[in-house]
Formats: sequence, structure tokens, C-alpha cells
Amino acid sequence: MSSSEHPQFDPPASVSVEPPPLPGEPDPFARPLDAPTSVAHAPTAPPPIENPVWNGWDVLLIAGMTILSMLVLQGLVVGGALWLFYPHSNLAAVVQKPILLLISQFLIYGAVAACMVMLVEGKYHVPFWPTIRWNWPRSGWRFLLIGGTMLLVTGVLESLLPMPKDTPFEQLFDKPRDAYLLAIIAVTFAPLLEELFFRGFMYPVLARRMGAVWAVALTALPFGLIHLPQYGWAWGAALIIILVGVVCGVVRAVTRSVGASFLVHVGYNGAQMIIALVVTRGFLHMPKAMTLRF
Repeated sequence: MSSSEHPQFDPPASVSVEPPPLPGEPDPFARPLDAPTSVAHAPTAPPPIENPVWNGWDVLLIAGMTILSMLVLQGLVVGGALWLFYPHSNLAAVVQKPILLLISQFLIYGAVAACMVMLVEGKYHVPFWPTIRWNWPRSGWRFLLIGGTMLLVTGVLESLLPMPKDTPFEQLFDKPRDAYLLAIIAVTFAPLLEELFFRGFMYPVLARRMGAVWAVALTALPFGLIHLPQYGWAWGAALIIILVGVVCGVVRAVTRSVGASFLVHVGYNGAQMIIALVVTRGFLHMPKAMTLRF
């Protein structure tokens, strides 16, 4: 018996419960017949080589806080020493005491470091060291060697440039105690804070806007100029330090590591301190002809 002869036994046709799309309303799951199988993405601009969470105003803020810390903390240290330890000395004599300058430097470095950390972690709520691109390199000794080699190269340039014979900076080596304290600063706090600011904070902001080449140059220039007062405003010494800043900037750009540029800076300063330590027999006889730069 054929089912076609008895349609009542045929299975009922399935009825769709989904309403048909409204007229003019496209089916969101249907692909048009003439649609291509792959969609070409529109070209996008390449990502910036650096993209820090902070901006140029934050860099200027850190610079301003550094200047303010220098004025306030040096004033407090000198004023406290004049009141407690040198009540019968004049202000000009107390200001020139190396030990007070070194104490001021320790306090200033600590205050500036605290401002950097609070800016990154307090304002932007990100961890400081990864964000600053510390990225400690595996073979640190190679970067120390670069710094030491750079000292030898700049030593050759000294013979071609007018270098100062005696600078205010070298007066800090008059006493062995002060010389040892300064040597400790030279291989710890000084390169750390300078690299954090110039290659950690300033470089990525400039690189994002102008590219790596301009960022290296524009961070090396102020890096050299801030050392001018230490060397009696001698442009030859400033030029040497600018070249050191260029090398540190190139290392930072290539390795993307502030830790690497810090090690180069430490290698440069440390080589100077080792040579000075040997030549002066433990900072006991400091020749006036020796020029130190860091």
C-alpha cells in the first residue's frame, strides 16, 4: 500500500519556528553570494618602537622635582651643619665641604628615585622595573667591558680637546674618606639615577615621537650639559660626557634594556675609579693633572 495513496500516514513536514527576516533586514549569519572568501585588512601604521605609559609632562615633572630636591635638601644639609657642627664658620666655607656635598647627593638621589617610583606605580598603577624596561642582561660583564673600553677611547680624545687642569669636582678627592665615598656613588647611585631618568624616562618618550636616532642624541645632550658645573664649564669635558651618553643611548636602543646602559655607565665610571685608586695609591696622592669624568 503506497503512502502516497494514504497521505494521512505520511510524516508531517517540519515547520521552522524561527520567523523569517524582516524585509530589508539582512541575515546576520548569511554570507552574501558575491562576498569574497577572505577580507583584506586595511594597512595599519606600525607600532611605535617605544610606548611608555608616561608622557613628556611627566618627564618634565621629574626634572622639576630633581631641581627642587637639590635646592631644598642641600639647603637643609648645609643649614643643619652650619648650626650644629660649624657655628663659627661662614656659609661659603661650609657649602664647599666635600662631605656635605656627598651627603646631599645621597639624599637627592633617594628623593628623585622615590618620585620616579611613585609616578609609575602611583599614577599609572604598573610595576616600576618592568615598565621602565630594566631588563637585566644575561652577560652583564660584556657591557661593563664596553664601558671600560669607552674610557680608553675618550682618553685618546682628551689629547685633541682642551681639557681643564683643575676642576671643582677634583676637590672632592682631597681627603681619602671623601674620595672613597665619591667612588661608591660613582659606581652605584650616580649611574643608576642618571640612566633611569635619561634612558629610562626621557628616551622612550622621545623615541615614540621622533625615532631612536633623535632620542639617543637628545638624551645625550642634556646628560653632558648637566655635568658642566663640575668641570668648570669646560666644553671639552662636556663633549666627552655627551659621547658617553650617546654610547649609553645606543646600547639602550639596541638592547631595549636600561639595565644594559646602566652597566655600560658603571663600567666607564668604575674604570676611572680603579685607575685613580691605583695611580694615587689609595687616594693618598691625587695629582692635579688627573681629570675624572662621570
